[in-house]
Amino acid sequence: MSNERTPLITSGVCGLTVTAVACGAAADHTPEPPPDSASPAPPRKLNTFFGVMVPTVLSMFSIVLFLRTGFVVGHAGLVQGLLMVIVAYTIISLTILSICAISTNGAIQGGGAYYMISRSLGPEFGGSIGLMFFLAKVCACGEYVLGLVEAILDVFGSDPESSVSEGVHVLPQGYWYTVLYSSVILLLCLLVCLVGSHIYSRTAFAILLVVTVSLLSVVISTVAVKPLDFVITHQGPGNQTLRYNASYTGFNATTLRNNLGSGYSLDYSTNSVMSFATVFAVMFTSCTGIMAGANMSGELQTPSISIPKGTIVAVFYTFTVYVLLFILVSATCERTLLIQDYGFFQRINIWPPFVTIGICCASLSAAMCAMIGASRILHALAVDHLFGLPLAPAAVTSKSGNPWVSVLYTWGLAQCVVFAGQLNSVASLVTVFYLLAYAAVDLACLALEWASAPNFRPTFQLFSWHTCLLGILSCLVMMFVINPVYSSGSIVLLLLLLLFLHYRSPTSSWGYISQALIFHQVRKYLLMLDVRKDHVKFWRPQVLLMVANPRSSCQLILFVNQLKKGGLYVLGHVQLGDLDSLPSDPVQQQYNFWLSLVDKLGVKAFVDLTLSPSVRQGTQHLLRITGLGGMKPNTLILGFYDSCTPEDFFLQDTAFCDSSLKKASEDEYNFGVDLPSLQAHFPPVRHVESPRWLTPEEYVGIISDAIKMNKNVCLGRYFFQLQGEDKVSAVDGSERTIDVWPLNLLQPGSRDYEDVCSLFLLQMACVLNMSSKWRHAKMRIFLNVETESSDQGWVVNEETFRELLKKLRIRASIKIVPWDSVVEHHDATRPAEGDAAGAAPALSEDFLSAVNCMLTENSSQAAVRFLYLPRPPALHSQAQQYLAQLEAVTSGLGPTLLIHGVTPVTCTDL
Repeated sequence: MSNERTPLITSGVCGLTVTAVACGAAADHTPEPPPDSASPAPPRKLNTFFGVMVPTVLSMFSIVLFLRTGFVVGHAGLVQGLLMVIVAYTIISLTILSICAISTNGAIQGGGAYYMISRSLGPEFGGSIGLMFFLAKVCACGEYVLGLVEAILDVFGSDPESSVSEGVHVLPQGYWYTVLYSSVILLLCLLVCLVGSHIYSRTAFAILLVVTVSLLSVVISTVAVKPLDFVITHQGPGNQTLRYNASYTGFNATTLRNNLGSGYSLDYSTNSVMSFATVFAVMFTSCTGIMAGANMSGELQTPSISIPKGTIVAVFYTFTVYVLLFILVSATCERTLLIQDYGFFQRINIWPPFVTIGICCASLSAAMCAMIGASRILHALAVDHLFGLPLAPAAVTSKSGNPWVSVLYTWGLAQCVVFAGQLNSVASLVTVFYLLAYAAVDLACLALEWASAPNFRPTFQLFSWHTCLLGILSCLVMMFVINPVYSSGSIVLLLLLLLFLHYRSPTSSWGYISQALIFHQVRKYLLMLDVRKDHVKFWRPQVLLMVANPRSSCQLILFVNQLKKGGLYVLGHVQLGDLDSLPSDPVQQQYNFWLSLVDKLGVKAFVDLTLSPSVRQGTQHLLRITGLGGMKPNTLILGFYDSCTPEDFFLQDTAFCDSSLKKASEDEYNFGVDLPSLQAHFPPVRHVESPRWLTPEEYVGIISDAIKMNKNVCLGRYFFQLQGEDKVSAVDGSERTIDVWPLNLLQPGSRDYEDVCSLFLLQMACVLNMSSKWRHAKMRIFLNVETESSDQGWVVNEETFRELLKKLRIRASIKIVPWDSVVEHHDATRPAEGDAAGAAPALSEDFLSAVNCMLTENSSQAAVRFLYLPRPPALHSQAQQYLAQLEAVTSGLGPTLLIHGVTPVTCTDL
């Protein structure tokens, strides 16, 4: 896990490099910070009780405990209220199981929930969900502050009719006054958080003791206080005063019976009628503190132990308290009192200041905990450089490690939340954000479980993929039950953030769960891909392109990328050498360079390299072992063997030019292969005096080997002249022409247009014509005929061929090319030496020149030409003669692909 904190180096917009060390990084798990880092990681000091249990309990009590218990029971009744508690705690319990599983599977650093999700799902999901969780914390902070102001005004508000009888009523009330008081309290929270979270940690236990004493006073009051009657007033429409008679009855069976059922009515703070969804949204805010301990992961001594243990104990404790309070309230207070007075606990307490102090402590602690947790998440996002410039300052920390800039960010956004003016107004938004974050945690755990990665070995075992899936579904369902508009909007925002991060293409060393899932599924599907079930109607080219030096082969690599038609595409390379004489395998170190080349060219290709004493033997290896199951190459493509001096593509393409080196090195994560290294790795292009890697006999032997292994063979010549194949090119092929010569031009007697090789030739031309950069190209098919022959069967052959093209649905124009003058030279062909079996015909230079002239005359303007490749001779001694014939025929033509097909690829029955 030593590299888990490696900052992202991104490509795209908003890229800014800021080096900072994450708050709370473990000393023995974190590498040495660079010299320009902001500060060393602060020490981890908190244990399970003070670091997890205390902040979790305080966050879950918050303002609901004292200010919304009566609201929930009054509107929903005891039965539905308990149902809400059970549903809410079921949802968070499922999420807690996922949190415990993830937090006990390796080291957890600063950032809490964000760290868990990002290191499990990758930067795109982690960044987007982390930002959503940050927003949820910010909204919760504003909500707690609004609740505190509501309680303060209830006691000290200047309108005595709307408050309890005790207290000094000196504070003016109104919307702007509420905003003012909320801003002052937020400023106080800001000052505490700027000094450092250690102050909150030290005082949290004292605050918990105060809240516990206040809670005990509430429980004791239900027994000690005698029945009371109250008159509650509210400001109604038209400045009229609304009065309600309410009673505290003490323990009473009739009161309990009356409070069992629901009684949804008008909420006096928002003037809207309540429902199960709106009341549940308010009630669920009491359950949003389950990650308070996880968010302090950077300060915990042993987060993998403390987070599960402390969170489970805290949740069990708060659940017991809420159930007990709901029952006590239902049995002692009339519904009118519960609905019309949020602060009724003060009215019925043996000493009302107990409740006031408890509310202030619980609300302030929850607000500070939310602000600290949100700032830690934002700081972690900034350190990882996910959002670039907008969040870059948030990576700055003080000497003690406090991320004070991210605290300022959090305070500013929380200040915007308090403009809502009412707690109930933002409750739904807070709940939706939290539910989405909890669903993301369950998704992370589910993905890890489904990926079946051997290193996913959490010490916490009380979970399964069933609990994860149920947690996700329950969160999503409750989101839309509470508020479909907020839920839809939050999901849309999440998707936009995902797209933004995907566009910026952040790459990290964290590990991607998507890669593990893809591997898991691909393995299954490869096993299902049965070669025995192959059918000609679903044939597609699966190409192995042998590359000696990419500097001179990039255009051919790009062209073949258009030929694959969704099939397998592998770049093969043979490194000459013998492993016995080497200390290590040199091939393994080259993969990153080749993969970086693939990224630069933008082709969808795999890379397969091998070490062999000869190129021919290495090619045999690759033809046999490349691919898996039904995904194995069926076509071998080679560059042409000639004496042409190739051009250096790296000097032509802007992606490989020096002007882009600096930008690429700054904006692009390169897996250790930057552009200068890529340039230096591949040797300069071959010049005239350079020694050849293989002899003509070996080259022709490779062709023969492939045909013996039932592989189709293509030879590409002059493809360095082909333009417009790179990924930034806007060429659509409208000005291009594809010329196809389906007959074997070196055997004029052959008139079979429907042999396997000719059909393969046509199929490859069609595949090219269907690709993105060639779809608008015109395809021409040339038929060679002897017009002066006494046999006029070529007319019938032409009609037959037209009918064949119609059946094969090939759209092409047919050109008739008389070649009587060419055939005349073929008549003067010398017999092969010794007339040995398998010997190639010794064609005259005049015939080869005539064929070349015919091709040049008819196809000089074509973008690419497809020619019939004759079968190579069986005699090795004739390899040079065979290559000389091919070179003479294709001399000066431009981009040309010589093709020999041996597998059926189409039929007229389709």
